[in-house]
Amino acid sequence: MKANIVEVVKNSPSYKELVAKRSAYGVKLAVIMLVMYYAFILVIAFDKKLLGVSLSGGVTTIGIPVGIGIIVFSFILTGIYTKRANSEFDELSEKVKEEVRKAGE
Repeated sequence: MKANIVEVVKNSPSYKELVAKRSAYGVKLAVIMLVMYYAFILVIAFDKKLLGVSLSGGVTTIGIPVGIGIIVFSFILTGIYTKRANSEFDELSEKVKEEVRKAGE
């Protein structure tokens, strides 16, 4: 029975759609995050003084809020993914489950 369920899931159009959409969306968000992170690292590598400029003449430099911004941005991307996963991706998962239930009857 389990092998049959696996075949039903693998051949399900909803499952194929779910995997394609989830993978494509995950790759897009990962690329966005990697571009942000590597841009930050490249600025550090090639123009250290830029991020070392003091904001108000004190010890806080531009690099601190930029670094914090990257961390916050990663949390925002996680929230964006979670919101879509809890709506669109969960609906597709339910469709797959329903197709498996129907195949098992």
